[in-house]
Amino acid sequence: MCGIAGIITSLNKKPSQAVIKKMTDAIIHRGPDEAGIFVTDGVGLGHRRLSIIDIKSGQQPMTTTAGDVTIVYNGEIYNFVEIRAELETKGYQFKTRCDTEVILNAYHAWGPDSVKRFRGMFAFVIYDSRNKQVFMVRDRLGIKPLFYAPVGEKTVLFGSELKALAAHPDFVKNLRPQSMEDYFSLGYVAEPHTIYKNVFKLEPGYSIIIDLASGRLTKTQYWDLQFTGDYKGSFEDARVELRDRVHEATKIRMVADVPLGAFLSGGVDSGAVVADMAEISPDPVNSCSIGFSEAKFDETDYAERVAKRYKTNHWSRIVDPGDYSLIDKLIDIYDEPYADSSALPTYRVCELAREKVIVALSGDGGDENLAGYRRYQLQMFEQKIRGIFPESFRKPVFGFLAKAYPKADWAPRIFRAKTTFQGLARDHVESYFHGVSILKGDMRDKLFSPGLKNDLQGYSTLDLFNKYGASSGSDDPLSILQYIDIKTYLVGDILTKVDRASMANSLEVRVPLLDHELVEWIATLPSHFKLQGGEGKYIFKKSLEGRLPKDILYRPKMGFGVPLGKWFRNELKQNIRDSVLSDRMMNCGFFEPDYLRKLIDQHQSRLRDHSSPLWTLMMFDQFLSRQP
Repeated sequence: MCGIAGIITSLNKKPSQAVIKKMTDAIIHRGPDEAGIFVTDGVGLGHRRLSIIDIKSGQQPMTTTAGDVTIVYNGEIYNFVEIRAELETKGYQFKTRCDTEVILNAYHAWGPDSVKRFRGMFAFVIYDSRNKQVFMVRDRLGIKPLFYAPVGEKTVLFGSELKALAAHPDFVKNLRPQSMEDYFSLGYVAEPHTIYKNVFKLEPGYSIIIDLASGRLTKTQYWDLQFTGDYKGSFEDARVELRDRVHEATKIRMVADVPLGAFLSGGVDSGAVVADMAEISPDPVNSCSIGFSEAKFDETDYAERVAKRYKTNHWSRIVDPGDYSLIDKLIDIYDEPYADSSALPTYRVCELAREKVIVALSGDGGDENLAGYRRYQLQMFEQKIRGIFPESFRKPVFGFLAKAYPKADWAPRIFRAKTTFQGLARDHVESYFHGVSILKGDMRDKLFSPGLKNDLQGYSTLDLFNKYGASSGSDDPLSILQYIDIKTYLVGDILTKVDRASMANSLEVRVPLLDHELVEWIATLPSHFKLQGGEGKYIFKKSLEGRLPKDILYRPKMGFGVPLGKWFRNELKQNIRDSVLSDRMMNCGFFEPDYLRKLIDQHQSRLRDHSSPLWTLMMFDQFLSRQP
């Protein structure tokens, strides 16, 4: 696992080695073990290495024996041994045992199509002197990041994190208004955009070729997920095959020349990964978990039960609500506004894991591809009701009820039907967007200043959801939502959170449940295998019976929650007020000051629970504090 950065410019210019070093130094946490730089006319490639496999060799940038192709690479290719064997039959010789050299020679042999052979997580940039081109690519599901930004004439910067690009003297930090709409809707800026104008994230499953002579940049999608639902076997056949496929995906991710362990939250997905690791490893598995002193957020007891069952070497730590200093660190880790509060415990669990291991396996991805989120159940319930009532009835009747019902978070559950009525008045995708939004449409309308609204030029993040809903290639309601989540929430929130938190601690995280072959196969299963009788991840849980306790398999999902509501009324009461009502926030021109005050007052008087919107605003304030 590593960090990469560099400069691609016109053929008659040679990038500055000093600037490339500055860019790679900005991401030294991603690769504290070694560094390297390659510079030639038109191309400068920089690398920071975290040594995992073939520690003594495999340094980057790496160039072919013929000297015609050079690579910088971040990630792991799990089938590199098989690809290497095939290349050897073609006459290729290898000096190392690492996957970097395999990627390099595979590209040399097969060109850009070589990426379709790789099974793993990766982002890499290759300079091909044979045709004076640069090839950039990101893995299919976006496990590893890759940013790029055109600057000046015929110059493109790239890097594993925004801070690498920001280290270049020509990098410009102009905020993109549409990204603010994305952020306050979702809590992150969705691919392919960043918070800055003309700075981009390469989307998962995409590659770019840059012609050095013309400066022309051509982006191509080489992979997409198709929810076909055309599996022909029985439920029992699928249950057994799922069990075997998860086991195999876990096994191939346990190859490392350094200490290896796992995150163990006490949930289904991490428990499944640890159970497989325990079966595969001849030695006790190293596992770690993070908890909270507030019981309703704490899952450490469940994690310890799984640890005892599989006799792991287990460590746990409690997140202290007074640990406010970490908020400043989070802003520096994520570089742009990022509002998933579970980044706090995620950072701490990565910090704890790095004390014991260098590689950790996690259970991320199971909720998206196996339909584990409770919101899927709620949406499918709403969809059934939509099927009963025509749109001509739903919109006026449920729209009226949504306006008439009070919104009182402290009230009995019956008074929370407002959200359901709002959803029923909308179509399937719009309702889902409304449900996952941190600040709903009416809240953003009150929050945003007239100037920001004008700059948005009518853009709504709903446009993005509608685009993915239309391109999902499925007419199955659940599959459409899963596709949207995989394109937005999984990569923009979950994988971003884990990558930055882990690499800030120089820890590599591998995700068996996001093995692309496994994900493709799961997408062939009919939706009722995944969500049945109100039970998400139904087939996965059935495959784990006998391996995990039933009260762990079938208990309500907790997630990696943080007790923000309590913190903002008690331990962090003054902190949140000082942040949201800071001079930066009140005078930046993006927000209505009176509405900022209203959100604080309503929350702290217990009239409403605005914990998530307030956290989102706090993180934006912290982001603004870093801007020039």
